[in-house]
Amino acid sequence: MPPKKIVTIIGARPQFIKASVVSAALAASDRLTEIVVHTGQHFDANMSDVFFAELGMAPPAYHCDIHGGGHGEMTGRMLTAIEQVLSTEKPDAVMVYGDTNSTLAGALAAIKLHVPVAHVEAGMRSFNMASPEEINRILTDRVARWLFTPNEGAGAHLRREGMAPDHIHMVGDVMFDVALHHGARVGPHDGTLGKLTREHGVQPGAYCLATIHRAENTDNPARLGAIVEALIHVAKDLPVVLPLHPRTRGVLAQQGKLQALAQAVVLLEPLAYLAMVQLEKHAAVIATDSGGVQKEAFFYRVPCVTLRDETEWTELVDAGWNRLAPPVDAASVRKSLFDSLGSTGAAIAPYGDGDATSRIVQQLSSDLN
Repeated sequence: MPPKKIVTIIGARPQFIKASVVSAALAASDRLTEIVVHTGQHFDANMSDVFFAELGMAPPAYHCDIHGGGHGEMTGRMLTAIEQVLSTEKPDAVMVYGDTNSTLAGALAAIKLHVPVAHVEAGMRSFNMASPEEINRILTDRVARWLFTPNEGAGAHLRREGMAPDHIHMVGDVMFDVALHHGARVGPHDGTLGKLTREHGVQPGAYCLATIHRAENTDNPARLGAIVEALIHVAKDLPVVLPLHPRTRGVLAQQGKLQALAQAVVLLEPLAYLAMVQLEKHAAVIATDSGGVQKEAFFYRVPCVTLRDETEWTELVDAGWNRLAPPVDAASVRKSLFDSLGSTGAAIAPYGDGDATSRIVQQLSSDLN
């Protein structure tokens, strides 16, 4: 019997990362084969091409080159392009990841052609219907045949929404698989961290890694000022490494804060994926407003301080791996960072056992053959 064909729709950096381990497992399967479609949602070389090469992924079979425009326009153009691919390839299933416009377009194109949909990271909810991502999540889950959830809470959301129990599969978080796989590739003494050691004296296990990019911080001068002041003070006792998002850099320059920050901390350009993994894995503490970095800090068992008023990963706060530090003043942020040094949380495993990828492939192999 010939292998069943899966068409995978990806378009944004987090999807490339998640797909890297699932695509590798599909490539090793003798019962499934995969065709990858890149919508183009993240279209520049730093956001896509370099990731495929770095993560060991083959170039996509199709590149739709669709980016820019409003949500409706982008999703509509993707829907048209993906429908053409599906009509040509005639797959047995379509796989989508997460909550982007690429996710929704892939799901809608598939279901209108009566192709069953597999949704990786199903059931996640922010309960904020003003968020485009929340709309994408809900609509994709509604039409999916396979709802691959990262944790028990996601499955509970789906059951409350009336999804068929036999469509819900708690496989664990693919990002945990990614962390285990790619984290093993980076040591403390080479690459970006090795260079930081040579040039700035930054030692493995003895620095704070910081990231700032969310609009709630960058667009609020008081909050951004509190973060900057806190990092400058922390850097007097503990080196601070800050890969700086271009938008954040622009705001800091406009507000006259960039020079003082640059004199106190080690500023870097945005990093490739493995370089970021290396810095996360070997940090003493992480300060971030990123949802993904919070989870990656936990995967590498590094204490994390979240520079927000709330987090979607409340289980990590409850277990003591993460601390919320709303940046309302520098002193409270600084205290949270120093209090976190050397701390550990409870022994929890909310995201599975690192075998989400194999569970997804096994389920699809069983159901499609």
